Amino acid sequence: MGRRPATRSKREEHMKDRVLSGMQASGRLHLGNLLGALENWKRLQDRYECFFFVADWHALTSNYADPAVVQEATWEMLIDWLAAGVDPEKSTLFVQSWVMEHAELHLLLSMITPLPWLERVPTYREKQQELKERDLGTYGFLGYPVLQAADILIYKAQHVPVGVDQLPHLELTREIARRFNHFYGPVFPEPQALLTEVPKLPGVDGRKMSKSYNNAIFLSDPPETVAKKIRSMITDPARKRRHDPGNPEVCTVYAFHRIYTDPTQVQEIDQGCRTAGIGCVDCKKILEERLLAAMAPFWERRREWSACGTQVREVAAAGSARAREVAAQTMAEVREAMKLR
Repeated sequence: MGRRPATRSKREEHMKDRVLSGMQASGRLHLGNLLGALENWKRLQDRYECFFFVADWHALTSNYADPAVVQEATWEMLIDWLAAGVDPEKSTLFVQSWVMEHAELHLLLSMITPLPWLERVPTYREKQQELKERDLGTYGFLGYPVLQAADILIYKAQHVPVGVDQLPHLELTREIARRFNHFYGPVFPEPQALLTEVPKLPGVDGRKMSKSYNNAIFLSDPPETVAKKIRSMITDPARKRRHDPGNPEVCTVYAFHRIYTDPTQVQEIDQGCRTAGIGCVDCKKILEERLLAAMAPFWERRREWSACGTQVREVAAAGSARAREVAAQTMAEVREAMKLR
């Protein structure tokens, strides 16, 4: 508790490539975030010089009408990171808005980014359809990818961990870097993707786990809430009665078993489902036991960090100070290249 980022020598910094990743502070994190990002961050921090940030400005692109939600989500997110084992002695953890250089680089990059590049980003239209109840016809929402590029380029990150579906976003960052370097000289390296295998973890209703779908198991949910959500999970819709055989491949519960249950028992559950040897209620009881046991250490660490609000803020302050040092150096190079000073 209360640990601050370790002091790194220049020699140590040059020995490791740099990784940059962040999460939008738009709400509580869920199991998908833990498996898809945080577990990967834990592995990366032992191999790379890692910068992980809370993207609170990004959250404002869709939550600008209620910024209090963003502030609350910022601290809850940091607590989840620390509870998951993202170590401030190994990685730089910081808050995006505490490093004002992000905004300056975003402004300068927006001057050279062609409008059609932004309009072709796959998630631009998708997000508008997903969040129809919000007015996303704003400059900030359209320019989201430019701010994302600034987040990455300002730290000259060599690698960015992404899933396959996020590759178009990273390629846009690379295009912006190339365009800047073409106009002003070689300031920015082109970041490379660290492709991440994301476990397929659906929400309790079988769709993609998402806050907006209201189908997520949140990391901050107490055990009794998690148990209740497991009992509400969608199983094979074609299996109407206990003695009917089922198809585990279309069952939400079985998707969780593949991750949280011992492989030998998973095989038994698969066979039992197909032969009606096990019922859906029993199957859910097994998952409840396995998932609660797997999450118990995380919940204990989360309780500890939640009780140490001052230490969490110290981690954020120390990490943000470290990030500002790096960002300020990059911005000095940018201003010189653009003949602004």
